[in-house]
Amino acid sequence: MTRPPTAAQRRVIDAADPVTGRLRGTESQLTALVKRGLAFRHPRPPHDHFLTPEGHRVRQGITQAPEPDGPGEAPASTGVFAARVGGEEAAADASPARHREVHSAWQGLLELRRMTNPGGNVDRPCGWERAHLVRAAALALEAAGHGPAGREGPGYRVRETPQPEAVAVHEPDGEALRACAATLEGAGWQVSEHREPRGGTRYLLASPRRA
Repeated sequence: MTRPPTAAQRRVIDAADPVTGRLRGTESQLTALVKRGLAFRHPRPPHDHFLTPEGHRVRQGITQAPEPDGPGEAPASTGVFAARVGGEEAAADASPARHREVHSAWQGLLELRRMTNPGGNVDRPCGWERAHLVRAAALALEAAGHGPAGREGPGYRVRETPQPEAVAVHEPDGEALRACAATLEGAGWQVSEHREPRGGTRYLLASPRRA
């Protein structure tokens, strides 16, 4: 399991502004939170620090989970919150508690967009999403109610690609694949449909829209 924040870091997280997630702390504390993906430094002066979606999860008592190990791999189960990318070993959790967690993470991400995008625009992905493509796309899909694939069987799977700033979304059901495309487009992603060279299976390529 991911090492939890130190007591000092936890106090900084708990003291964050409840609406914006703005942080106050020493430079070393804030830098450590940024390195762990729990905070980010705003690119514009006065360069304040804010909680990331993972930071908001920690504040609610749920620590972060790592990225998938590589293309085509789902993250190992850690017993902590992470948007489901599809193909995880553990069965999907459809409980009300899980729905609340996903909804809260999505609202945190929208707030992150508002705080970091020019003009407070929430209609397109922010820098955090561009740095965490798989997790960002998976969160958009799960928050919209799409079902992630289990170890086997139907459902979406979000995977890295060799193409810069693009993820692949696989879903064996054609109608469900088109619904995934509509969700990502509505969440500010640029989406195109393609066929795999072998077998002709359809899949999506999705990239964060810049304008």
